[in-house]
Amino acid sequence: MNKNYCFLLAIVSLLSSCGSYKNIPYYQDLNRDIPTVDQVKNYSPLTIRPTDILAIKVTSRTPESSSIFSYEPNNQQNAIPGYQVDTKGNVHLPIVGSVKAEGLTTTELQEKLNVMLLKFYNDPVVNVRILNFKVSVYGDVERPNVYSLQNERTTITQALSLAGDLNITAMRKSVILVREEDGKRQFIPIDLTSKKIFESPYYYVRNNDEIYVQPDRTKYATVDRGYRTATLVLSGLSIIAIVLSNIYR
Repeated sequence: MNKNYCFLLAIVSLLSSCGSYKNIPYYQDLNRDIPTVDQVKNYSPLTIRPTDILAIKVTSRTPESSSIFSYEPNNQQNAIPGYQVDTKGNVHLPIVGSVKAEGLTTTELQEKLNVMLLKFYNDPVVNVRILNFKVSVYGDVERPNVYSLQNERTTITQALSLAGDLNITAMRKSVILVREEDGKRQFIPIDLTSKKIFESPYYYVRNNDEIYVQPDRTKYATVDRGYRTATLVLSGLSIIAIVLSNIYR
């Protein structure tokens, strides 16, 4: 092979790899020479919505309170133990009956129930948690899956970390957050190469959010090349088998 051709090929490969690397680092507009401090202004606590399933635990000086509020599903396979918020935003509980939960944070519902239960228990302590808080991460990530979240203050980058982070072939400027809210489905573009993601109103995930990571053309080219190679190999083996069959017939 001509030496000049080899040298030119090496230069093209080097330039190509450098150009691709520009799109890989996160937060490219962050000054990495000095510490940066930003005020958190975009966080709003997660609020309870219809179909949410709540874990509600009550403790007090009256021991039987815990057993009264322990909920078990009626032999439903894969059911989540808890109290489901109905389509009207109410949760139906022992003793207190129907309670409006929609639009409240878990802390606000705890305080509301604590006041209501003072009629029945001495110094009740209420703990509320959303059991079915989950987010779906799929596309060009290491481990696409539906992930259950324990922390109500989970960010989109933390959700991606649960999925093993983006693959090297993922398009960091083309992450799509899919969110259903108020009867509407939103498709929100997220750019992970800019630190502005930290200021985004979509930085903190909500229940049932979906995060799609788009692969770049390199991913397709690699898969397509592998598929074509496999097809050629199988075709070649088939031809060899036919030829040998004719020879030894």
